Amino acid sequence: MMIRTRLHTAVAAALLASVALVGCKKKEEPVAVSTPPATTEPAAPTPPPAPVAAVTVTTVDLGTTVGADKKIATPTATFKPSDTISASVGTSTSDPATAAPAKLGAKWTFQDGSIVKEDTADINFAGPGNTVFSINSPKGFPTGKYKLEVLLDGAVVQTRDFEVK
Repeated sequence: MMIRTRLHTAVAAALLASVALVGCKKKEEPVAVSTPPATTEPAAPTPPPAPVAAVTVTTVDLGTTVGADKKIATPTATFKPSDTISASVGTSTSDPATAAPAKLGAKWTFQDGSIVKEDTADINFAGPGNTVFSINSPKGFPTGKYKLEVLLDGAVVQTRDFEVK
């Protein structure tokens, strides 16, 4: 029995020693692997935005006859009730080689403030040009004073007063 006890004691001591060694074993630190920074080529510079030409209204003429060039043949500010009244709106861009989209409009009003007609045209301007707006009344216009407001992208840029006699 003594041999068995010694054997159990020896086995127990060996187990205890191995547990102690495992418990005292220094933990291995993870090895940090450094990866070199990715080499990227510098981004190509962003091209500047395409220039947008500025549109300006240069002339506004009223009359009854419009030529093939969309200009008023004989400008006037006095009309008969039966006339078709036309407005030739001259425009220009700051850079004739660059197209400039814009909205051109005409608002015709009577002396009491009532609106006779409103027109708009989406135009791709490039250099100088003319746009024609017209009003007519099959029954004839009432005599009195009228106003034309020319709008560029919704803002009034020029006005013309005229009269029907």
